[in-house]
Amino acid sequence: MKPDIETRQDIYILLEAFYAKALYDEVIGHFFTQVKKINMDEHLPVITDFWEMVLLGGTLYKKNAITPHIHLHQLSPMTEKHFTRWLELFHSTVDELYEGPIAFLATQRAVSIATVMKIKVLQSSSTKI
Repeated sequence: MKPDIETRQDIYILLEAFYAKALYDEVIGHFFTQVKKINMDEHLPVITDFWEMVLLGGTLYKKNAITPHIHLHQLSPMTEKHFTRWLELFHSTVDELYEGPIAFLATQRAVSIATVMKIKVLQSSSTKI
């Protein structure tokens, strides 16, 4: 039996494994390596703060998660297939490493986050003045 997500370190391990896939993915990898060239040493702690807030009630994340994604979309348009692929990779990574109520919550929240993100990001390109 796999462990459940219980600590910040568990979330960090999940995200490290996810980005090990996402950075080299043929569908979404370019967003991290070419469009924005994410510094993972800086990004992992921030995204861990976000997911710790979402899953464990952490209080360190104080940013707006939508804004950087809208900017990314302006640089290289995102489509339905990008959000779908992000979810596939995230879910498969959770399933490889963890099981239990918090792991299940992570996959549920990922769907909610991707849905809201997709609506906000795609809507941003239709509301330009």
